Amino acid sequence: MRAVVCGAGIAGLSLAGCLGRQGWDVVVLERAPRPREQGYMMDYFGPGWDAAEAMGVLPGILELGYRVDRLSYVDDRGRDRAGLPFARFAGALDGRLVSVMRPDLERVLREHARDVAELRFGRRVVAVQERPGGAGAVLDDGTVLEADLLVGADGVHSAVRGSVFGPEERFRRWLGLHTAAYVFEDPEAYREIGNRFCLTDSIDRAMGFYGLRDGRVAAFAVHRATGPALPADPRETLRDVHGPLGWIAPRALAACPGADRLYYDQVAQIEAPRWSRGRVVLLGDSGQAVSLLGGQGASLGVAGAWLLAERLARAASVEEGLRAWEQVWRPVVAEKQRVARSGAQWFLPSSRARRQARRLALRAAGLPGLDAVVTRGLVGRAGGDVRALAEAPA
Repeated sequence: MRAVVCGAGIAGLSLAGCLGRQGWDVVVLERAPRPREQGYMMDYFGPGWDAAEAMGVLPGILELGYRVDRLSYVDDRGRDRAGLPFARFAGALDGRLVSVMRPDLERVLREHARDVAELRFGRRVVAVQERPGGAGAVLDDGTVLEADLLVGADGVHSAVRGSVFGPEERFRRWLGLHTAAYVFEDPEAYREIGNRFCLTDSIDRAMGFYGLRDGRVAAFAVHRATGPALPADPRETLRDVHGPLGWIAPRALAACPGADRLYYDQVAQIEAPRWSRGRVVLLGDSGQAVSLLGGQGASLGVAGAWLLAERLARAASVEEGLRAWEQVWRPVVAEKQRVARSGAQWFLPSSRARRQARRLALRAAGLPGLDAVVTRGLVGRAGGDVRALAEAPA
């Protein structure tokens, strides 16, 4: 059996490694010419933790991950206005929490897939040919790669989804925000941040900063936008929108790189009424994007891929495995999407009153008797037992 996986991101690499170890002939197609260097620092917990453990990649994630001391919301002078020790979040999750840069997580998953799957970079899928018992991936050079299972793991702007299920606008729920991420060098900022995750305590726009082990600083930005369309010059947009912020934000914006080293996109969820048709399936953000507001996109990408491989291995046919996977996994994704939407005002307040409510909630998390309740509310429900879902009746 051959699987063609379109997209060498978190979900695609996870599935490639799992299917390859089950004996599938796996080819991964990635339009980028090389592994991506851009991306956020992500908090990794929830169902993806169990899946990574089952896959054998958890030690690698922990090795490249970070144990942050504190989440700090700071004012324009860098003073801590609200926050929590990160141990509180970890405690609410029984210690099963680590922060990891997206490129580092992809590196671990790429190593897991390398020996059991063929990775082809610089290959773009432009269309999908559906046929009974299989599908063909049409590449930009006109060649067609045949598959028993074709997987669209090519992100929110999925070409596979567009070819098989229809235009993006049918499935995209834009959440009113644009976001960006990049890495820059500033030794003074690195010292000021220390071992914290620092976020500006601001309204309608925010920047976050964290120091990396190589001495660089990772920057994250999010702001309200008038529409989902991306600007012609993202760097100038970031400088214009976030320019009023204080502390180290002006220096970070001055160091913002060009488009080749800057991640910039809309914040959106993908709500597809069906995740598969015939032998074509949508995986990860292409069909189940929860957005950065959900806080578990990477975890769900790994867990969803592992679970899909497990349900395929237990099924009498590919089609049966796809149906069973969607039946048990869709409720988990739907809940994460709902929680993400309801937490938008916490993530980026739109008024002083909402910002003050966030400060009060964080202070309440330090009070005896309320700390566990509040911190669990902040990190959200970690999710069900993904190993049980692999065996659940469908």
